[in-house]
Amino acid sequence: MFKVLNISKQAVNQYQKRQSDFDKKMNCLLIEAEELRAEHPGCGIEKMYYTLKPNFIGRDRFIEAFMELGFRIKRNKNYRRTTFASNVYYPNLIQSMSVYAPSMIWQSDITYIFVGEKFYYAVFIIDVYTKKIVGYEVSNHMRATANMNALQMALNNNEAPMIHHSDRGGQYIYGQYINLLKENGTEISMALSAQDNAYAERINKTIKEEYLNYWKPKTIEELKTQLERAVNQYNNKRPHNNLGKQTPVEFENNWYKNKMKTKPIFTIFDYDKLIEIGQH
Repeated sequence: MFKVLNISKQAVNQYQKRQSDFDKKMNCLLIEAEELRAEHPGCGIEKMYYTLKPNFIGRDRFIEAFMELGFRIKRNKNYRRTTFASNVYYPNLIQSMSVYAPSMIWQSDITYIFVGEKFYYAVFIIDVYTKKIVGYEVSNHMRATANMNALQMALNNNEAPMIHHSDRGGQYIYGQYINLLKENGTEISMALSAQDNAYAERINKTIKEEYLNYWKPKTIEELKTQLERAVNQYNNKRPHNNLGKQTPVEFENNWYKNKMKTKPIFTIFDYDKLIEIGQH
């Protein structure tokens, strides 16, 4: 395949690594930008660039990307942008937890997809046990309304989870988001590191690298259509080794219908213990 495409396997691996590194840096930068804007609501995008001083993206591309992501200051007096209480956090409840059923833990994460010359914002919610994407949303901004839409989709079609786990991004401490979870009896858990939110992080990578990078959407309309297609194929057609070669939907259906000889149990890895071991 590589010969036919006239590319080397090394070049593909190097591209994937660069893309992965860029995504991680961009995710961190966007969280920092949200916190900066929450503290200084009138801070313009160019000033944000010189305040944050990112070393992996130039000023012009930074300004263009953040304008597209909804950071442009709006002067319309009727518009009120939601501010996030970035100092409100929840403890990590899932470390070393045994998971043995659907809707025990949902994880959510935000990723940024570059289409044409623009960045778009995507959020996914995954059931940790079944690996099924239960909710998702894509938009041209990073306000918490996108997360609300994804969460509402998940709750409409699935039993509410015991625990909702995410990073500490401002979207996840948005008042309406927290209230919706609590109204459904869901406890809230938050990670200190990307490793503690690994299942959701992996979904971001899978959807981009196994689907969107090949389909190459050119507009947000194409992105939305192809993202829906990717989620459907991932949930219904992509087998998982750790699900006994079943798709997430197939695994979930067989679990509820008691068609399994044994129902698997696994334990959430505790990275804090690993760090403690390394320090001794």
